[in-house]
This record gives sequence, structure tokens and C-alpha cells, in this order.
Amino acid sequence: MRYAICNETFEGWDHERICRFVAELGYQGLEIAPFTLAHSIEEVSAQRRRELRRQAEDHGLTLLGLHWLLAKTEGLQLTATDAAVRQRTADYLVALARCCADLGGAVLVFGSPAQRRIPAGASRAQAVDYAIDTFRRAQNGIGDSGVKLCLEPLAPAEADFINTCAEAVEILDRLGHPNFLLHLDVKAMSAENTPVPELIHRYAARTGHFHANDANRRGPGFGHVDFVPILRALHDSGYGGWVSVEVFDYSPDAETIARESLRYLRECEAKASQC
Repeated sequence: MRYAICNETFEGWDHERICRFVAELGYQGLEIAPFTLAHSIEEVSAQRRRELRRQAEDHGLTLLGLHWLLAKTEGLQLTATDAAVRQRTADYLVALARCCADLGGAVLVFGSPAQRRIPAGASRAQAVDYAIDTFRRAQNGIGDSGVKLCLEPLAPAEADFINTCAEAVEILDRLGHPNFLLHLDVKAMSAENTPVPELIHRYAARTGHFHANDANRRGPGFGHVDFVPILRALHDSGYGGWVSVEVFDYSPDAETIARESLRYLRECEAKASQC
């Protein structure tokens, strides 16, 4: 497995320090939340993008992609009833894809629960139509960048739209674009009725990226989720992408989260390979 971690875990750290620390632990990749770089991704200059990539590569790291795509933005909404807002959102997704490619990455993870709500007075079916329209407006630009957008189901506690893998795949099927894939997240899958390993086997062929975390919003090994069958399912299903640690509870501290999550994942991978 190729292991990565998300950079917002290290709040207040500069990029070079993050790269040095996670590389020393043994991570191979770093995933970037755009809001840690600038208010708008378009404010990140070409020179700054080259610098960020060089600092990562100097430590043997890949900046694999971006997530939290629309977090802390203003006036953007995947499911907006206003076509002009959907166009602005699509344009911003294309800008994110171009930045991702400049950084050396190939993955956009679309979670952003606040920017994908079902609009007031609209039905879920209408929200699906709005979301598909936004993605269709962006798909050519994303494809031209050579980047994959991975649609992330989120639990009902976090979002009222696209709560299951099946709902995400329904949208992907209607889009029918090779650069739009599924994203799997352990915390989110833990809210489904189907066991996580079974979901992995069912959807691995459609999956472009994977987040490792516990159902309690902490890192792998910091809760009750057993990652041995999860990593076995990823291996047996032929998943070849990144396994990226993403947490929402930053206790006790970034160093412990990063170190112990990787230690636990490696321990589970070793056990999974023996089964």
C-alpha cells in the first residue's frame, strides 16, 4: 500500500516542515486541503505551486491531490438552483484540477458537505440533476488536466446528499466520464448497513482514492474499527491507489496522529497479508 496523510492535520506548520516530518515517518504522499494554501486556489501563483512541489519532492513525497475542495469558499454550490452559480462552481473545480496537476497530483476528492446540500424546496432528484449539470460543465477541463475527480459519499450526520456508495455511483453512471470516479472513506462507510470490507469489494473497480480513519473521526487505530479486513479487502480487490489518513479530531497532537496511524496501518497490512 502507498500511504499518505492530509496536510490540514498539521495546523500552523509550514509546508516544508510537514513534508520533512511525514517523510521521516515513512509516508510516501501528502494530500492538500486548498484552504491551507490560500483563500482561493487561483491566488496560488505558478511560482508558489512549483515551490510546494519541489519541497515535497526534495523529501521523496508526492503531492497526490486535493480534498476539501470547496471548504471556506464563498458563493459556490454543487447543487445550486442558479445555473450561473453552477457554472462558477464548475470553473473553480477546473481551476482546482489545474493546480492539482501543477503540484504533481492526480486526484480531487469531492466531499465539501456544506456546498452540496439539497436546496430549499428542491427534491433529492432535482439536486442530483443540478450536481450532474455542474460536473458536466467541469468535466472537459478536469479531463484535460489529467486529473480524476472522486465523488465522496458522506454519512447523513454530515450531509443530506450523496450518503451512500450506491447514490454516488448512480451519479457517476449518469455522467459516464472516465475522469469521474468514486471515493471511499472508512468513517463514511461505517454509517452504511453493509460492512466496510463488502463495500470495498463491491466498488473497488470504481474507486480512485481511499481515506483511512475511524468511525469516531480519529485516525486508524484510535478507535474500534479493525483495519485488517479493510486492508485485506483493498488488496484482494486489486485497489492500486493511495490510502490517505484523514482525521477530524486532532487530539492528542499532529505528531502522534501521524506516527501511530501509520504504525497501525502497517501492522494491519502485515496481518492481512498472512491471512
